[in-house]
Amino acid sequence: MNKLKNITNKVLSSEWATLNQIDYDYQFNDGSWKRVSRESYDRGNGACILLYNKEKGTVILTKQFRMPAYANNKNEGMSIEVCAGAIDNNEAPEVCIIREVEEEVGYKIPKATKVLEAYTSPGAVTEKMYLFVAAYTDAMQVNEGGGLASENEEIEVMEVPFTKAIDMMNNQTILDAKTIMLLQYAQIHNLLIPA
Repeated sequence: MNKLKNITNKVLSSEWATLNQIDYDYQFNDGSWKRVSRESYDRGNGACILLYNKEKGTVILTKQFRMPAYANNKNEGMSIEVCAGAIDNNEAPEVCIIREVEEEVGYKIPKATKVLEAYTSPGAVTEKMYLFVAAYTDAMQVNEGGGLASENEEIEVMEVPFTKAIDMMNNQTILDAKTIMLLQYAQIHNLLIPA
């Protein structure tokens, strides 16, 4: 990136994650250099997964309170999402998501297949999300899920027909970007059509 120079970073907050003010000189296409200032929220990277069962035609989703969504719109605080979590220090994304599946939804899956990587808000947040899919069966359930009390999680586990999940996406009951991407991936690739 030879269009960038004089990058400075100032930490504005480092409570749950790190909010940085990044100032830099950027060369525009007309050749001019301008000083630009942006805030960047660094909360690490994450992994998420769509669990699906071809035989039953179902997927596993979660429902939990999300303060930022509530702060934006009081009616949208309860978010329906795929299982997801933050990647711990130098942890492989697949290791993370297998752990999160057991913690959040109570299933012990042997493996997960990565299908996408995406920045969901690259203008403000550094987080890259690693998106996975995996088949599940009832026999894989080892507990009720619900998240970790130590992380102040209260997660409702939802097993819903895939067709209902698509309806929830289409009628804006599901507003979470990673969930929409994985549901559409499942649609495009016919994941729930029995072999």
